[in-house]
Amino acid sequence: MQIITTHRNTDFDAFASVIAGTVLYPGAVPILPKSLNPNVRAFLSIHKDLFETRSTDEIDLNTVTRMIVVDTGNWSRLERMDDLRRKKTDLEIFLWDHHQNQCDLNPAWACHEKIGATITLMVREIKKRDIVLTPMQATLFLIALYEDTGNLTFSSTTPEDAHAAAYLLESKADLNILSTFLQPAYGEKQKNILFEMLQSAKRTKINNLSVSINTVTIKGHVGNLSLVVNMYRDILNVDAAFGIFMHDDNDRCIVIGRSNVDAINVGAIVRSMGGGGHPGAGSAMLKAVKPKAVKEWLLELLSGNQQGSVQIGDLMSYPVFTVAADTTMEEVGQILKERGCTGLPVVGEDEKLVGIISRRDFKKLRKNGQLQSPVKAFMSTPPVTIDPRKSPMEAARLMVKHDIGRLPVVKDGRIIGIMSRSDAMTYFYDLLPD
Repeated sequence: MQIITTHRNTDFDAFASVIAGTVLYPGAVPILPKSLNPNVRAFLSIHKDLFETRSTDEIDLNTVTRMIVVDTGNWSRLERMDDLRRKKTDLEIFLWDHHQNQCDLNPAWACHEKIGATITLMVREIKKRDIVLTPMQATLFLIALYEDTGNLTFSSTTPEDAHAAAYLLESKADLNILSTFLQPAYGEKQKNILFEMLQSAKRTKINNLSVSINTVTIKGHVGNLSLVVNMYRDILNVDAAFGIFMHDDNDRCIVIGRSNVDAINVGAIVRSMGGGGHPGAGSAMLKAVKPKAVKEWLLELLSGNQQGSVQIGDLMSYPVFTVAADTTMEEVGQILKERGCTGLPVVGEDEKLVGIISRRDFKKLRKNGQLQSPVKAFMSTPPVTIDPRKSPMEAARLMVKHDIGRLPVVKDGRIIGIMSRSDAMTYFYDLLPD
């Protein structure tokens, strides 16, 4: 069975690309996440009968042989596909995506280009195959294209996006439906939030660019905060603006950014926070956070500063329990079990760090007799380390890049502490003082 799926918090480009996938791959089953953007949910409430989709609960993932992923290249953004990733080693993956962030899907085939919207890539193929679209399909695809390119005004828009829009209009896309679902709602709530932001607005210079970051507490659900941030940036006439919106009834926080210059890539910034977007626009949802920590994080990402005010040396755990390089694997296994940890630093005779041994390294053992072998024969080398003067952001980047949960903190070749993923997240989410 073939399935077509996309990222959580599905926007129109993602949803339309899933439907376009059913046009290009007849018989493939469209799978939508349960979390949809409000405007997509509103569209489906009216047009659901025209676009039949399923959820992951409704299919047997064991029967899936090919997965077509649209509008994202990351496993973490897919909904409930972990079992598929673990169990289906022979799974064939096709990718359609216009985002330029790093892809970890390892697709067998990909159409991955820098363009205004993923739907543009798929419309190109539909046009190439002379497939006739229904007026409603053309309408949906045009909604997606307009939303992701800001009605063809975002800096990421290309001539091909405009050609795709023309083709969809020729295919009888209905502009009346388009205006209904793309019309931004700007009401009293949005007006009050914008007024509050303007009253407390502050500008700062980062790398000779003007930036404003504003924190606002909101009550209940407020839609179209992205429109508020866009207007805020326009009125202040800054190069980039970020809104940190804290919900008063829970610990959720929405970060929304808008940029008008190539030098500030909002999409890249919010992706570092677990969100997504494009060079000019993006957002991220955070939980259990303090606004001051989020603002510090944003400033650090904006400045590209690797030497933040808080350093690894302030956060690391110490002293560190280590094992000697000639310790047997059997002894190390017992230590890991007794201490309830997943890995340990390995040091040489001069107490300098030479490697890391983890539970995963025990998979290298082929015979029971190898349990008496020294740990240096199976440890991971060279170890990925960090200087105590580096920032928590640099630690987080290294952990993500190398898929590791801890970093030895090394000074003059000797290990002086351990920075764990939980240490880094504690800094970002909990420990910054008010």
